[in-house]
Amino acid sequence: MTLSPVTTPTASNDGSVKCFVAIELSKKSWQLGISLPHQDRMRVEIVSAGDGSGLLSRLETLREQAERAVEQPVEVVTCYEAGYDGFWLHRLMTGYGITSYVFDPASLLVNRRARRAKTDRLDLKQLLRSLKAYDRGERDMVSVVCVPSLEDEDAKQLHRERRRLVNERVQHTNCIKGLCALHGVYDFEPERARRFERLEALRTYEGEPFPSRLQAELRRQLERLELVMRMIAELNAECRALAISLMQSHPNADKIARLAQLKGMGPIFSAVLVGEVFYRAFDNRRQVAAYAGLAPSPFASGGMERDQGISKAGNALVRTTMIEAAWVWLRHQPDSALARWFTDRVGTLKGRPRRINIVALARKLLIALWRYAETGLVPTGARLKSDKTAKPAA
Repeated sequence: MTLSPVTTPTASNDGSVKCFVAIELSKKSWQLGISLPHQDRMRVEIVSAGDGSGLLSRLETLREQAERAVEQPVEVVTCYEAGYDGFWLHRLMTGYGITSYVFDPASLLVNRRARRAKTDRLDLKQLLRSLKAYDRGERDMVSVVCVPSLEDEDAKQLHRERRRLVNERVQHTNCIKGLCALHGVYDFEPERARRFERLEALRTYEGEPFPSRLQAELRRQLERLELVMRMIAELNAECRALAISLMQSHPNADKIARLAQLKGMGPIFSAVLVGEVFYRAFDNRRQVAAYAGLAPSPFASGGMERDQGISKAGNALVRTTMIEAAWVWLRHQPDSALARWFTDRVGTLKGRPRRINIVALARKLLIALWRYAETGLVPTGARLKSDKTAKPAA
């Protein structure tokens, strides 16, 4: 049996007979929950983990078996949950003409009992049931992940790696400060220059030199911190150069260039927003806010009504980036309508009220930037780097 790749995935035909296959992925094996058109019960088969060609061969065999049984063409429809294995399997199957869906695991319905049975077979049944319902047109049954292209996915690697390195830098810095605090030293800043020389001059609260083992550990921590800081500097330069080049070569280059025209929006930040959010197609502002996890989560049942805050059920990187962007927006766009809204609402308040409202500003700013990237509608009162009078938003 030979399979030949196709350039475009086979479209689903409403009138065709279908074979549904739910795939439960793990590092040890892949379990297939199979529903054939001529059988009522679900079959379970096992394929070696990572064996894409074996999976394709098994799906082709299932299709041939179903066609012999029903004596008409059969379409294979598959699904699996998004997770550790990414999207390579989806691209592989769609490349061979197999209809494939990647489901959001958090959107699958589960039993609400405190103690519920959970086995791979039960998970396959639930996944298969959701696949059939979605194929019937019940779009609210489960959420399907928008699979990015290989180029779009690769474009995210730089800023995501940089984010991980920044988190690692914070961990090393906090560890060094914590070790120094054990001996009453609270003013040592590991990220400043001449850190190794200042380490040798450190004294405990009694005026004695640091113990030898502690000083050796601090030196190793500083070496790791210095390595991470050098990597971050290299990535910053690479991100900046790539962002500038993307303005000419990226498929959404017009959106990157447009965002970079706003004060407070550099080429790196613009490339991150386009690479993570604005390359997708959204129908309305609610979908944009929901993707970032910045949508509100109301609770209203009977006479009880309260606000549960934001959902946090979206892209965490976009959410944290937009909160950072909101603070930057207040500094560089103080005369904009969004900044005035925040100032009028918060005033001179500090602490928790200010943090709560910056999240609300981040949601409003994300929606305003999405409209600007899509239509060119400048946020009300915002200034461009050219200092020309911007066309205000309606």
